Amino acid sequence: MSSATVTVTVQRLPSPALRRFAWGVLCYFIAVILWGTLVRATGSGAGCGNHWPLCNGTVIQHSASVNTMIEFTHRLTSGLSFFAVVGLLAWTFAGTVRGHLARWAAVASVAFTLIEALLGALLVKLGYTAQSQSPQRPAFLALHLTNTLLLVAALTLTAHLLSRKQGYLRGSVRLSAPFAAVASVVVVMVVGVTGSLAALGDTLFPASSLGLALAQDFSSASGWLVRWRWTHPGIAFAASFLLIWLLVRSAQRRTHWDNRGLSALILLLLAAVYTLGLLDVILLAPLWVQVAHLLAADTLWAALVVLTARLTLEPIEAGSGFD
Repeated sequence: MSSATVTVTVQRLPSPALRRFAWGVLCYFIAVILWGTLVRATGSGAGCGNHWPLCNGTVIQHSASVNTMIEFTHRLTSGLSFFAVVGLLAWTFAGTVRGHLARWAAVASVAFTLIEALLGALLVKLGYTAQSQSPQRPAFLALHLTNTLLLVAALTLTAHLLSRKQGYLRGSVRLSAPFAAVASVVVVMVVGVTGSLAALGDTLFPASSLGLALAQDFSSASGWLVRWRWTHPGIAFAASFLLIWLLVRSAQRRTHWDNRGLSALILLLLAAVYTLGLLDVILLAPLWVQVAHLLAADTLWAALVVLTARLTLEPIEAGSGFD
């Protein structure tokens, strides 16, 4: 009777409610990231002054400006995201068996959330917001964006591993040819970081026409942040070849999952990212295009993380196992 009880416990899967909550937390975090883009693009980062976590030294804002409300809303939603990820961690530990890989991913999600809060606080306290042209601001922004991508990756892995019906326990998976898939993820991360710097250049040094913007990009009189803007589409274009190769390889490769549907989705998202990126350049980075571009990029990133997990963390047992 005791051994039978142990067998049932080991095979117990996370509840559908937990899986939905995990994916919901991921979607909420992406929404918070999109609102952060609104903060940067509108120059509202200094809407709460250099106070943190309070806004202008108070909790309740009276007769607040638009910039203050945008920044204050971002802080509120970011604060709620911390409680969401802690709740996900607690529920994951309560709803999974010992050794479940989702537990590790959930712990990483909390760690990256804390780092995210620390980096956000430093940006505010050091004054690297709004129209600040400090030479240290791009470095902090790149570090912030890198951590954001790692946070989204950890949340995606948590939801993905909770959704698995096999290959979710430590010792029940094997690493399968991880170099190419991981290299693709790293390259996409580099593209994302260069994109954040290009967006900062658009915010700090806006151009009144496409011709003027191109002239600024290649002018020796421009600062490095402006001249950096052309490197983002260049790196993104080069990275697309590696990503397309990975998609073709994953669609042809026989694993525990049929990756053709996911590969097609990533290819569509890649096309959407490039289309919106082109519109961003032609239309001189209007806010709605920036938000749509980032949404497509974040969705692409999450889908790529799932595909990488499928390709590299293969269940040792045979069979199809993804819900």
